[in-house]
Amino acid sequence: MDDQNKNLVLTTVLCFLVILGWFVVGPKLFPAWFPDPAAVETVATAPNTPDAPATAAPAGSAPVASTEPLPEAPRLTIDTPMLAGSISLLGGRLDDLQLKTFKETIAKDSPDVRLLSPVGKTAPYYAVFGWAPGAGLTAEDVPGAKSQWQLASGGTLSVGQPVSLKWENSKGMTFVRTISVDENFMFTVSDKVENNGTAAASLYNYGIIARHGLPQLQNIYVVHEGLVRRTDGSLEEIKYKKITGLPQVPAEAAQAEVKTATTDGWIGFTDHYWMTTLIPEQGKPYTSVVKYVAGADIYQAEVRQPLVTVAPGASLETSTQLFAGAKVWETIGHYENDPSWLAKLFGARVDPARPQIKGFIDSIDWGWFYFLTKPIFMVLHLLHGWIGNMGLAIIGLTFFLKLLVLPLAYKSYVSMARMKELQPEIEALKERSGEDKQKLQKDMMQLYKDKKVNPAAGCLPILIQIPIFFSLYKVIFVTLELRQAPFFGWLNDLSAPDSSSLFNLFGLLPWDAPLHGTLLATIFIGALPILLGISMWLQQKLNPAPADPVQQQIFAWMPWIFMFMLGGFASGLVVYWITNNTITFAQQYLIMRSHGHKPDLFGNIKSSFQKKPVAVEAKAKKK
Repeated sequence: MDDQNKNLVLTTVLCFLVILGWFVVGPKLFPAWFPDPAAVETVATAPNTPDAPATAAPAGSAPVASTEPLPEAPRLTIDTPMLAGSISLLGGRLDDLQLKTFKETIAKDSPDVRLLSPVGKTAPYYAVFGWAPGAGLTAEDVPGAKSQWQLASGGTLSVGQPVSLKWENSKGMTFVRTISVDENFMFTVSDKVENNGTAAASLYNYGIIARHGLPQLQNIYVVHEGLVRRTDGSLEEIKYKKITGLPQVPAEAAQAEVKTATTDGWIGFTDHYWMTTLIPEQGKPYTSVVKYVAGADIYQAEVRQPLVTVAPGASLETSTQLFAGAKVWETIGHYENDPSWLAKLFGARVDPARPQIKGFIDSIDWGWFYFLTKPIFMVLHLLHGWIGNMGLAIIGLTFFLKLLVLPLAYKSYVSMARMKELQPEIEALKERSGEDKQKLQKDMMQLYKDKKVNPAAGCLPILIQIPIFFSLYKVIFVTLELRQAPFFGWLNDLSAPDSSSLFNLFGLLPWDAPLHGTLLATIFIGALPILLGISMWLQQKLNPAPADPVQQQIFAWMPWIFMFMLGGFASGLVVYWITNNTITFAQQYLIMRSHGHKPDLFGNIKSSFQKKPVAVEAKAKKK
């Protein structure tokens, strides 16, 4: 093999190793931040504000933290096809929520996923709504996080059955809160204030999502966990570590970042698969706040409506939506209500009666390569809808992607076949050039030009494969649709590594496989990674081994190194790679046959078991 081809091969190998090394070593170089997870039992209350113009979203002050547990209060039951939980009448807070259709693990007795928890329980996480006072009012005149609401109407909160709460102050003002929920994960909180007093009152409405302490993170560097918000068309993701590093804002008495929006947006916290998000009325101004109260160890996302004045005898009403649930692509797309042709192409439903939440689909972390991850997932979603099995959908997606890049792959394999045809002429050039490397390179370039052969064309499939592989890697780890998605047999979760293991002979021996992430699990890989290694090895054997002994050793070890490196990856990704290798093998074999070159597959396999030691081969070559 000539020096140029050697460099191309070595460069390709190094590119693959760098990409895969990043997947494996990246999380260790950039680990998620894990402070003390012990949550402080504190209560976020409404921020106070000085007088401000009616059109401005007011500044606030720090929440009043308390180490006292909240007193017991009556609760209203939440019961929908997707959700179960309760609402505390103390503050009218949503602080108890479970997702009925999602389990913690794949075990049959696994509990439902718990999203929100009240203060006094492990890792309090809740949403609270209220009013903050302006001119003519004090904190005691408005309902806040510790105000005791009374049930005005309704009982159990369910689809089509809202509940109404009532609170009155001593100045003749009545506050009515109506909470409704749809068939999925969206709550609507409508707050109405009636001023039956004798003086005008200024106040503003707010919504807060409070999270006590750092949650248990997945520590997957391709998954964003933390705050996500959109402000007037601009998307922003802030990790918890960066929230604690925000500057101190005196008006907030906390570390905070305050932004004013004029048209649209939303703000909330996102986990790997779950999310809580506040969505103010779109098309109206509001203030968006991300805050960290260091003394209480509370992370907060806030929405504040503009300060308004209610005249005697007048009333006003405002509403805020709260998404609290699973990041299901189809459901979030339904809330986005995108009327564009591209969204409709992939099955988005447009409901004229539902307001559009612009950019809501971007609450799913599509990453830098969103222009690849989005269409790849959408095609995968469509295939899954048709086939009904996510593993088969991944195989179908692989065929689809291979079909898209077939023209480039065809040119590549044709070029590789023609390069083999030129080997006798290249060997003749080497003999004529002797030790003159410069002349040899010049003559080879002229030969390639005359024969219309591109020596770099063989790298095209690999260069195309890298961004596709990374995008699919992102899709499989980020999207909820892959979570606990079964394939066949023991492959019951395509988002997790293969659960089988050589350690117990794939379940034949009476002991458990090693835990994922341990050294034993890395050594005793499962059946799927072994199939991957075999598929790479067979693909390699379509061509004779390189003449250079060093390259022989590199190529001989590559399939098995990749087998162990990818053994801990999500099984869905390994299914993709095995399918891709199989299709590539068939393509390359057929194209080589069509150009008169019959690959000696069995001969190449046989010769690989008859290799001489490298030192002997090198010595023989030198002679």
